[in-house]
Amino acid sequence: MSEIAVNNKPMLNAYPDSIGGTLADIAALLKKDELRGAFSSFYILPSLYHSDLDRGFSVIDYDLNEEYVKPEDIEAIRELGIDLKLDFVMNHASVQSPQFKDLLEKGEESAYRDFFINWNRFWEGKGTMTEEGYIRPDEAYIKDMFFRKPGLPILMVRFPDGTDVPYWNTFYQEIIEPGKTYLGQMDLNIKSPLVWDFYEDTLKKIASYGTKIVRLDAFAYAPKEPGEKNFLNEPATWELLERVRQIADRYGLSLLPEIHASYSEKKYEMIADKGYMTYDFFLPGLIIDAIENKNGETLKAWADEIIAKGMKTVNMLGCHDGIPLLDLKGIVPEERIQNLIDTIVARGGFVKDLHGAKNMYYQVNATYYSALGEDDRKMLLARALQLFMPGKPQVWYLDVFAGKNDHDAVARAGAGGHKEINRTNLTVSGVEEALEKEVVKRQLELLKYRSECGAFGFDSEIRVEAEGSRMRFVWKNGKDTACLNADFSDMSFSVE
Repeated sequence: MSEIAVNNKPMLNAYPDSIGGTLADIAALLKKDELRGAFSSFYILPSLYHSDLDRGFSVIDYDLNEEYVKPEDIEAIRELGIDLKLDFVMNHASVQSPQFKDLLEKGEESAYRDFFINWNRFWEGKGTMTEEGYIRPDEAYIKDMFFRKPGLPILMVRFPDGTDVPYWNTFYQEIIEPGKTYLGQMDLNIKSPLVWDFYEDTLKKIASYGTKIVRLDAFAYAPKEPGEKNFLNEPATWELLERVRQIADRYGLSLLPEIHASYSEKKYEMIADKGYMTYDFFLPGLIIDAIENKNGETLKAWADEIIAKGMKTVNMLGCHDGIPLLDLKGIVPEERIQNLIDTIVARGGFVKDLHGAKNMYYQVNATYYSALGEDDRKMLLARALQLFMPGKPQVWYLDVFAGKNDHDAVARAGAGGHKEINRTNLTVSGVEEALEKEVVKRQLELLKYRSECGAFGFDSEIRVEAEGSRMRFVWKNGKDTACLNADFSDMSFSVE
């Protein structure tokens, strides 16, 4: 593992326009006495870059989008002693990216014709050409592949000579005007030297913003070979990550690969064993499970595993996506997982299935506060448990301000807009009102305590106890000790 120092203090998570409308508004908020000192890191979601889809994850380029973010806003946050976590979307780029626009303009004459994945070149000799002009791969070559949408992941791209050429397109696509205008995220060809030049330039630019942690979005889709899986293809995925890490090390960046998989698949352990920080996607569901069942023994077992294996994790409650529950398979019985889903849906949440397949639930979309029944005691206990779990706590802005499910935003977004339930943009006056609420004040007190107390560190000694409804965490680091005593029977806790 690279020796890049990453602290384990709390990290704010928001879009640049989540509060007030610009990053300047968030920087001003972080200077207020109520929040100063609560966070040492800030995960700013990728709409701070130029992007056109998926609220930032379809990146045009990695320059700052000055509609939301100006260089002086970044500097103001750095002056508060707050470093950044930013996204690098390795697998794809927007059709509006300079590289893809060059391909559209010049076709086969473009220097970037192999920057993206020409579907027919990739599958040449391994399938049958269709009347539509793309190769349908033989079943033997694609039987182990996972496609995130119905049909083959293709966008037919109109070249200047009038021919339609299929390019690999795993995620979003929309044809506005056939042969002329597209929206979408086109997969990059990691075998192209130009892609590796792009990776180098991008990581250098991201580092210049004051970034310590880079979240690798959709990295596991990038390595592709006929007949192999197109998700976490081994060993190609690990070879890719190692090559990217060598670049990241040059710029003082720590990599955080993002992957969702069930506990039973042990993908989290594979990432940790390779020396990377890993997401704790189990914690959001485990805490709700502990609170609703008034028992912390499964949560303790997970904490003990993190400690025993020396894993460096980033954990969370809510986030920009949803509450991951597919991930709990193998650590929580299926019946209890279904009960969690039913409970959160009954409290106004939405289930997101994979292709609508029954029992292939991926996440439940809800604010964490609403998932807990909008109960202040449960929200505060959940925050305390998160802050005493091993790892670096990542804190969704809506959770801090006890945000409720936003069904109006879902209705405005239309089909596929379920994620907007937990992405409400807050006004500055709305935040000032929320700061008067006890559930908000006490969360901020806990966050400041977690930031300031010397007992917390990646090198701390941690002990976890659980019996029935009671749970206890003890952190020790040198002369400093911090204890959390929690009781699920009445949702009470104390910090010593």
